[in-house]
Amino acid sequence: MQTQYFVQQNQYFAGLVCRDKEDIAMMMELILCNCPDLQVAERITQQLLERKLAACVNVLPAVQSHYVWQGKLEQSTEIPLLIKARKEDFIEIEQAICALHPYQVPEIIAIAAQQVFAPYLQWVQEVTSRD
Repeated sequence: MQTQYFVQQNQYFAGLVCRDKEDIAMMMELILCNCPDLQVAERITQQLLERKLAACVNVLPAVQSHYVWQGKLEQSTEIPLLIKARKEDFIEIEQAICALHPYQVPEIIAIAAQQVFAPYLQWVQEVTSRD
């Protein structure tokens, strides 16, 4: 990995230049998590941001989820979270969510980023740095 400086709209940025998609995939991921209500979603969001485990969390409008739980068809309203984070922090994020989430088996799904705008990736790295 190398640092590249470039100009965008008359501003200089120091962006990370990744040699291939695997470099990016090793650095950042999008984590999906559905919450039963806005209070739980906000508690998880606040904890992840305060602990620098996430750079950004989108709290989306309520959705209707349909699923099978303990052999029965279920339906519920849930609040989705889109969590932008460093891949290396997944275990801590998972633990933080499980500690605050009321579900016996919360949805925690990580999707590796394949392509990310370099200044955004750099920002994620900086905001979540605990050095």
